[in-house]
Amino acid sequence: MAAVATTTTAPDGICRIKPEYIWTKPEQECIPEDSKCKSEVKRENSVDVEKPSISDEPDAKKVKIDGDNASESDIKEGESNGAQQNDSRNERRRGQNKAKDRRLPKKDAVDLKLCPHLHDGPQESECPNRSWCPFLHDLDKYLSTKPDDIKGSCYMFETYGKCPRGVTCRFASAHIVDGKNITNEKLWDAQKSVYESGHGILLPKKTQIDLRKRYYDFKPIETMWSKMHSQAAANGNSGKNGALEVKLGPVSDEDLVSLRPSEIKKIDWNDKLYLSPLTTVGNLPFRRLCVEFGADITCSEMSLAPSLLQGNAHEFALHRRHPSEKIWGVQLCSNNGFLAAKAAYLLANCGIEYDFVDLNMGCPLEGIYRQGAGSGLMCRVNKFHTMIKSMVSVLGGYGKPFTVKMRKGLSTDKNIADKFISYCRDSGVSLVTLHGRAREQRYLKTADWNYISEMVKLGSPMPVYGNGDILSWEEYNEKKALSNAPGVMIGRGALIKPWIFQEIKEQRHIDMNSTQRMEILQKYINYGLDHWGSDSQGISTTRRFFLEFLSFYHRYIPYGILEEPPQKVNERPPRYVGRDEMETLLASGHASDWVKLSEMFLGSVPSNFAFVPKHKASSW
Repeated sequence: MAAVATTTTAPDGICRIKPEYIWTKPEQECIPEDSKCKSEVKRENSVDVEKPSISDEPDAKKVKIDGDNASESDIKEGESNGAQQNDSRNERRRGQNKAKDRRLPKKDAVDLKLCPHLHDGPQESECPNRSWCPFLHDLDKYLSTKPDDIKGSCYMFETYGKCPRGVTCRFASAHIVDGKNITNEKLWDAQKSVYESGHGILLPKKTQIDLRKRYYDFKPIETMWSKMHSQAAANGNSGKNGALEVKLGPVSDEDLVSLRPSEIKKIDWNDKLYLSPLTTVGNLPFRRLCVEFGADITCSEMSLAPSLLQGNAHEFALHRRHPSEKIWGVQLCSNNGFLAAKAAYLLANCGIEYDFVDLNMGCPLEGIYRQGAGSGLMCRVNKFHTMIKSMVSVLGGYGKPFTVKMRKGLSTDKNIADKFISYCRDSGVSLVTLHGRAREQRYLKTADWNYISEMVKLGSPMPVYGNGDILSWEEYNEKKALSNAPGVMIGRGALIKPWIFQEIKEQRHIDMNSTQRMEILQKYINYGLDHWGSDSQGISTTRRFFLEFLSFYHRYIPYGILEEPPQKVNERPPRYVGRDEMETLLASGHASDWVKLSEMFLGSVPSNFAFVPKHKASSW
């Protein structure tokens, strides 16, 4: 009987790798991808760090027994149920790692940090505020506790001609001579204005104090808000909890004239590549990388309107813009139109140079959703109407466009974005970006570009961008043609391979080897040191965000080892080896290997260092 030829096909969700690159060595401990992100890093010189474990889960919570006379059988039953719940959690892990599992490095106490007046070394004149200055003024004491310098050149000194961190810089040996911080006068004179423009104070101290004491003047917003509610009451449109029940249709200009002294800025949205606003990983160093590779539009990380109004300096820091970002916006998240309008007004008056403001209406996180913000706005229609009306009114006064990013719905079986997109179209919104998944889906299913196509037609003439599952220039062409969208937003695809923007613009695949990918990581480190600083605290912060970036970056599968290119965003490969040792290391999904990579750029980690990535998606 003749043998029948058979062909093997990879099951759905599995990426096919060329046979010669499949891992064949015996595995000592293979940890599933959605579990190994939970592992803490074991250092050789660590004293009290546990090995990674598949069952590394917090103890099951005991079931609460009401009443003082709970029987022993009730308690045992509760413990049994808790064990069953723990087993079910071990079967499948998804979502985000909890904050209690993600121990962030502790910051040094203020009195252990060197006074900025001493950063350049011994001074003839001491700190003028020494009587109340909280920082350390003993230079010798500081140097005795400072970690050893990292070998190599200082990016700040090489770029600007002077390192502002001076003796506190971890690369200080490159610019400290005889105990003093030297300056390349010619280069510093040429680059000083560039440095100051990118490192200025975003939140003036007086403004912060006024916000915290509630002295800040929001009268224009309060007047507008009062007028909106009085008109709604006169028309019988006031809803519950002060929300406006705004009917669909053109928006009247009656209450907008006083806040619209100039025309709204026109932005050409056609054929632009938009880098998605990404919490944690969408920071300024990463955006700089993507802009170099061809991203046309960038946006800040999501910031919470209440935190901005409380004068939170960390929240304002999210709105720092790099000069290379040509079209840049800030993204706000709020469950209240009044707070959102005040936040937009505040940012405009603080002098933050943004081109547009984006409303986050797609965040699926439980904490945000339960507050009625992010995707929670999709079940609060009246609040959404009020939000849109107030934001368009405020931003119109400064000539700034207002955009919205949303999902197609909340549940998988019901698409509801159409009623929100039609309202945005009729209310003066400049752009809507639609993620082709519902909140319930997260990232487990493919994006629905057929629905995006319908919404592009519904939203016309307002542009509607599509978002979801773009990891190659072929997919970009296919989805853009299918939806007829004027542009596309890219999120995870850019985290996995930031050069995707270059591939799309040049319409070709770029097979990045390990040397080129390491050069990208070096750039990220340099931009991180520029943004967060090159002292011990800056090194720690840069390392943490670098490791968060690697939790996505390692998912890239080199084009040359793919059996059926291109790579798909939701396809997970079998374990494989790279074309050289460094490529194999870059493909590792173990956090301990990511730490090794960080040590190549930022020196050794402390003995008690541990890292658990924030994002722990069960999808690839």
